[in-house]
Amino acid sequence: MYLKHFNLAERPFSITPDPRFLYMSSRHREALAHLLYGLGEGGGFVQLTGEVGTGKTTICRCLIEQVPENVDIALVLNPKVTAEELIATVCDELGAAYPPEIHSIKILTDILNRHLLAAHARGRRIVLIIDEAQNLSAEVLEQVRLLTNLETPTQKLLQIILIGQPELRDMLARDDLRQLAQRVTARYHLEPITREETGAYIRHRLQISGLSTDVFNTAAIDHIQRLSGGIPRLINVLCDRSMLGAYVEGKLQIDKRIIKKAAEELLAGGPAVSERRRWLPLAVGGLAIAAIAIAVFYYQPWQPLDIRAALSVDEEVRRPGPASVPSATPALAPAADTARPPAVASQPPTDDGDSLQGESLAELLLAADTSYYRHAWTALFAQWSMELPADVKPDFCNFATENGLRCVVGKGTWASLRHFDRPVILTLVATDGQRVPVTLQHLDRDSAELVLGGELYRLPVDQLDRHWYGDFAMLMRAPPAGNLYMKLGSRGADVGWVRQQLETIQGVDLSTDNPLYFDDGLHQQVLAFQRSRGLVPDGVVGRHTIIQLNSLSRQSGIPRLAGGIS
Repeated sequence: MYLKHFNLAERPFSITPDPRFLYMSSRHREALAHLLYGLGEGGGFVQLTGEVGTGKTTICRCLIEQVPENVDIALVLNPKVTAEELIATVCDELGAAYPPEIHSIKILTDILNRHLLAAHARGRRIVLIIDEAQNLSAEVLEQVRLLTNLETPTQKLLQIILIGQPELRDMLARDDLRQLAQRVTARYHLEPITREETGAYIRHRLQISGLSTDVFNTAAIDHIQRLSGGIPRLINVLCDRSMLGAYVEGKLQIDKRIIKKAAEELLAGGPAVSERRRWLPLAVGGLAIAAIAIAVFYYQPWQPLDIRAALSVDEEVRRPGPASVPSATPALAPAADTARPPAVASQPPTDDGDSLQGESLAELLLAADTSYYRHAWTALFAQWSMELPADVKPDFCNFATENGLRCVVGKGTWASLRHFDRPVILTLVATDGQRVPVTLQHLDRDSAELVLGGELYRLPVDQLDRHWYGDFAMLMRAPPAGNLYMKLGSRGADVGWVRQQLETIQGVDLSTDNPLYFDDGLHQQVLAFQRSRGLVPDGVVGRHTIIQLNSLSRQSGIPRLAGGIS
């Protein structure tokens, strides 16, 4: 409503997560450093706690982006499960297949142990991240502790990170959980941000939304800090309502009076203003949590569901509700033989793609077979103008590496996919729990085009959303020498490539006596570039930074999810 008034491209203070708006305060960076240190310890537990809304999930996402290439992540977002369900969820996350009729902790643990040993033999490390860990029962926490007993004679096979609210610290201080507490190798409690950081946080989000001038004056920011207590989620709620109030009054500057009025409106019908001030952080927190609960109900790509019970004949008019764990049905295995090539996968989007209703998509997913795996990768390589030969066997990422590309596999949202702006393979979940890979080759605001079993379809995003829970894989173009990790002090030809890209993109002169050395000048330009693109400003040139460099340098032959090839 107020976007045009402030000349904004989008809402700067939405409470929905968007990686472009990420702001790392000194506390967030310190928390991230503790987690990265804990990962380097090679076993045991790492603990991160903080109040609701302080940014623990932000830290978790930053950590996932920065883990080394040889690390696999298992992410548990719904810890209100039994011990058996937790191990099953970990197996699902890591792709460790098990028969769906298995209901034994011992058998599931044996399967997980074999998977961890095989990963260790391949030189890979496994990290389990449990969010909202304060919701784990004592019984499940004990089972989590036992998972750290999975080891070789010289090394633990599983590193576990527990992320939760302050209640988690109280739980681990209990006498019956002392064995687990003694295995915590690194711990950090995330405090709210300072007054100075609050001002920087507000300016950062406004700049990402397209506004370079200061909208909130000093007194307004002081009052926001006082009311929110430095909790980013509460800052968002107050700022959003204040901008709406300024729009109603026809003002382009927000002062303390507007902030106070916005706070009172958030508590309309409550006690006297003096009492409102005292209780505002709690009330605004309740409002924020309620808004998030509503958002999660309608949009939950990461939320595990009981799919058989949730999706029924009235799928078109309702969304499923959360349950304990997803179905245990194994994912589709890669096809051994080449099936028919995609009918139109390598062609640009057209108007003759089949349109799907919600029920039709559900039926097509139920009819999927093992050939869909090769169909999806064939279509993805076709977007890069590459043919996947029939004699190439999985893993297809090896074929990508041989041709100058790299695989990026992870969990995300529609916002993160739009930020990457690359065609992706999504893992959709059928109503019987079967996981079906499809290729998303075009995405606009309301509709998507995807290759499903070699055929091209167009459907509304909200129908596709009912079967997607965040899993994706995509391809990216590597620098000329293939280096995907560069930081201050690095050397090599790809450092020179980064220097050239930044000079072109940012219009700066980074000439130096040694252009192949990652010096402080290059480090500062990398930080500036990352901030401008909504990336984690850590000065490290990794996959996400390289993707954005490729996009802005307009390298030829790079397909875009938003349409076309640069």
